[in-house]
Order: sequence, then structure tokens, then C-alpha cells
Amino acid sequence: MAELAANAATHGRVPGRDFRLTLYVVGDTLRIEVTDTRGDRLPRVELPAPEAETGRGLVLVDALADRWGAAPGPRPRKTVWAELDLSPHPENPYFGGADGLSQRTPG
Repeated sequence: MAELAANAATHGRVPGRDFRLTLYVVGDTLRIEVTDTRGDRLPRVELPAPEAETGRGLVLVDALADRWGAAPGPRPRKTVWAELDLSPHPENPYFGGADGLSQRTPG
């Protein structure tokens, strides 16, 4: 989910202000939060042109996260967050393996 941090550095940066990355686990959920100072720029998933070299960050987040969204913070901030379920799911053949690494390969 480095895409959230990359988006904050690219689109949410204001000179002289940084962004904050927070990771935490609650129960069986990993939550990733990135807070920046561009509350006026909310994220939107848009499909880039096939030949585009950028613009796929939120498409990846949308595909990989179980849930994601944005929440306004105290002005001028916003927080973009993504959640990943950590509990095993029988319908997910790629979950598990040694130390949480998948033993299967797509194919």
C-alpha cells in the first residue's frame, strides 16, 4: 500500500508540510492511513489510458484492499485509508503458507 504514501507525496504535498503514515492492527484487520494537508483534493479512482506511465495507484489500492476510503480531518487535512483483512479465508487459495507467505503461484 505504498501507493497511498506515493499519492500523498505526489498529489497531497504542500511546500513546508509533510504527510503522516500510520499502520495499526485491530483484531484481524491491518489499517493503513496516510494523512496530508490537501483536504481539498479527495482521491478518485480513474482508469488511465493504456499507454500512460502513471495513474494506477488508486486502481491498485482498490484491487488489493478489502476496504478503502477518505475522511476529512481538521482543516486543511484529509486521511486516505485502506484496510486488509488478515484472517484466513478458505476461498482465498493464496492466503497462508510459511510465515504468512503464499506457497502457491497464480497460474
